Amino acid sequence: MHRPSAAQAVDCPSCGSSLDVDERFPAWCPGCEWNLSPAAGPAPHRTPRQQRGHLRAARRRAAREALVRARVEKLYESLTEDPARRHDANWFGAAAIAGAVHLLTLAVFTGSVLLVCDDRWPVRVLGVIGVVVAVLLRPRLGRVRNDANALRRDEAPALYALADRVAAAVGGKPVDVIRVTGAFNASFGRLGLLRRSELTLGLQLWTVLTPQQRVALLGHEFGHGVNGDSRRGLWLDSALRTLSTLHTMLLPDRRGSQRGAMVLFALVAGVAQGLVCRLIRVVLRLLHRLTSRSGQRAEYRADILAAELASTEAARGMLETLLLEQSVQTVRLRLRATPRPRRTGGSGTQPPAVDFWTTLAEQVADVPPLERERLRRLSARDLGAVDVSHPPTHLRMQLLDQRPKGLPSLELGDAETTAIEAELAPARKRLAAALLG
Repeated sequence: MHRPSAAQAVDCPSCGSSLDVDERFPAWCPGCEWNLSPAAGPAPHRTPRQQRGHLRAARRRAAREALVRARVEKLYESLTEDPARRHDANWFGAAAIAGAVHLLTLAVFTGSVLLVCDDRWPVRVLGVIGVVVAVLLRPRLGRVRNDANALRRDEAPALYALADRVAAAVGGKPVDVIRVTGAFNASFGRLGLLRRSELTLGLQLWTVLTPQQRVALLGHEFGHGVNGDSRRGLWLDSALRTLSTLHTMLLPDRRGSQRGAMVLFALVAGVAQGLVCRLIRVVLRLLHRLTSRSGQRAEYRADILAAELASTEAARGMLETLLLEQSVQTVRLRLRATPRPRRTGGSGTQPPAVDFWTTLAEQVADVPPLERERLRRLSARDLGAVDVSHPPTHLRMQLLDQRPKGLPSLELGDAETTAIEAELAPARKRLAAALLG
């Protein structure tokens, strides 16, 4: 585990500025950004031909990155000019493609049922295969899982009460199920035929947030239920799942275990499957492009809702904490490598030798401002985001920086925080054992 250490003053080898270096983190220069992203190792030796190929690939990569940067910055500018706008022509195009996917699935199912009713048994077999395929491609609604990670309302009344207050504040409905995991993230979605809402809280993220940043996190997640995020709607989401399932089903088998005449058949089938898979990938990329604008607008609006609820400072701090995922995983790996007492008998889960959650919170809180600034600049340079569906984190923070520093409309008090922590204690013990096991 890294421990606090005194900063050492050194000179930047690039511009000569005086630097305060913390040995726990990479040394870098805020002035000239020397060593902003430390090199993984020495550059490999390349022949002149390999060097030319490397330069061509780097230019192509830079061109792609410039195109992506221009696109996300244009979206950011359009949002600041018209924050109330939700859908555009691209969204209607995506909805039409999703409709075509659903109609194709329905056509396969209907046609297969008609074949099953035929008198000829080969046609019936073909119909049965078609019905099975149509069932596999049916719209997936998801389901609420009542596993060990799901908390009932009587198990966590304080947590549910806070979630209900946040949902009401952003104009949503009370949550149906709250689940806790050991991940460094959070999510909100609607599942099943009845579209029950499910909030998932990753305790690694929840633990390193301050109480008011937790309110901002909840405000952001519940904001997805009211901000018109089309990607989370049943129509588009189920079409994306159908295409992904079909792509997985049609991936060619490249193990090469066929013999004799089957080789030619496998080759022809593999080529046909490959062409269809490529077409599906094209459609998936097109759907992503068509929905990325409205989806990223929804993320920005969720951030604004979080800021209005918990304060701009808390919402920005929550986003800044998302940049610390690598630090969180480093702490976990170091704690996992720490020797623990052996089991001496009895049953149940062996508790970890250290308080994982307390140590995690303390060490992440101890990350100095200079390292946080390095991660923010690195995110801005590399367009870093939570995932491909989110806008770059630095632009989300920049949007909040332009907002007034108002007071929160909902505050999490000490007594409520203590009650929630007590309710999460059993899950913390179980998940800590799993993360350190």
